[in-house]
Amino acid sequence: MSNGQLDAGFRRRNVLETIGGTAAIALLGTGATTVSAAADDDEAAVTGGYPRYRLPDLPYAYDALEPHIDERIMELHHSEHHQSYVDSTNAALEAFESMRSSGEFDGIRAAKRDFSFNLSGHVNHTVFWESMSPDGGGDPEGDLAAALESQFGSFEAFQAEFAATANAVEGDGWAMLFYEPLAGALVVGQVEDQNELAHQRAVPILALDVWEHAYYLQYENDREAYVEAWWNVVDWGGVGKRYELLTETAGAELEADGV
Repeated sequence: MSNGQLDAGFRRRNVLETIGGTAAIALLGTGATTVSAAADDDEAAVTGGYPRYRLPDLPYAYDALEPHIDERIMELHHSEHHQSYVDSTNAALEAFESMRSSGEFDGIRAAKRDFSFNLSGHVNHTVFWESMSPDGGGDPEGDLAAALESQFGSFEAFQAEFAATANAVEGDGWAMLFYEPLAGALVVGQVEDQNELAHQRAVPILALDVWEHAYYLQYENDREAYVEAWWNVVDWGGVGKRYELLTETAGAELEADGV
């Protein structure tokens, strides 16, 4: 292995060590989802050789995003809805292990569907919590601000596209800002339910939940008012750090490949 490859590998490990915990999901999506699993010394950490997932702590109190997002909404959303995705993901893992033990896979299609839907819900919500802060709002800065201006024309144009995307989600789902690694570009996309219309390999760095449970107790059926208020709690500092770490990692990989 060349020195360049070793150096790139070290930097990728350093990125993982830097972001740690739930933010690792927000950045890496696929390879680091076990970072959110139960710790090795947790009695429920591993059953049948596969880690079990757990609900991450919020990085702020339930009432910290008021008046824009109500305390009761946050409490129910995190402790009930997100927890249910974690529990159902673990239940799907148990179903897989039972099938492997018996050699009977008649229920595999439903179990795989459950796993995809619920693990996606776990990851999506983890990114959502990390996308907000009681000190949020305002405008992005640094590399992220420059990228949004370059690729969307202006920050205001990005906001308009993102809000329109969120308001146009049919039924339940998400609006997300993705880092798309093949082109090294930012993409605004919809995710219906938890995992439909997903962008393969693209990594969400900003997520807005537009399932009704995210806002109905406060905004009733006025999703547009909820989306408008949400801009006041967006943690642009955190989003910017995720973007910079992803582009740094992509640059290290290119360097390791001799590009």
